[in-house]
Amino acid sequence: MTETVLLAIIFAKIRGNRVGLLFKSWTIYPFLAVEVMYIFFQIQVFTGNYYFIQFAPFVKRIYLFCLVVPVIVYKEYLQGLIGSCFVLLGTLMNRFVMAQNGGLMPVYPSFSYVTGYVKSGALDFNDGVHVLGNAETKFRFLADYIDVGYSVMSIGDLFIRVFVFLIFYKTIKVMNERYRSNCI
Repeated sequence: MTETVLLAIIFAKIRGNRVGLLFKSWTIYPFLAVEVMYIFFQIQVFTGNYYFIQFAPFVKRIYLFCLVVPVIVYKEYLQGLIGSCFVLLGTLMNRFVMAQNGGLMPVYPSFSYVTGYVKSGALDFNDGVHVLGNAETKFRFLADYIDVGYSVMSIGDLFIRVFVFLIFYKTIKVMNERYRSNCI
């Protein structure tokens, strides 16, 4: 979700917010700690160590729960509610396509072959959740096919990331509003 955080930061910057204020609040650090762990997992996959993949679903949950902290502290309830609806919709989309394909999420890597994230000829992703998509895949448009080189995402995954974007952007915005009110 690194790119989602960066997108929220860029968007906040374009809207005239001071992004550095975000790091003056303790509320974002649990999320950033989990982000570092997630980046570590990605590096491990690139080096051919797939051991940590089994922990990815657990880390993903912690990742999203860490964003509840700024929601509560900064009273970002509307963004939290809207984001939660996106998480629910994205999760339902992912579960639906998995249910239609024997409980596994079909993956269609493309750019990841070039970057080395997915090895050419790989038939198994060693995580019990993903499988290489093929001609018999049902609801292919809901499968993982959005390839960014270090991750292959589905439309459902993008919906889940809307929550991250909303909370990160709103936290930056709140921090800026507090800074402006203290300067006046």
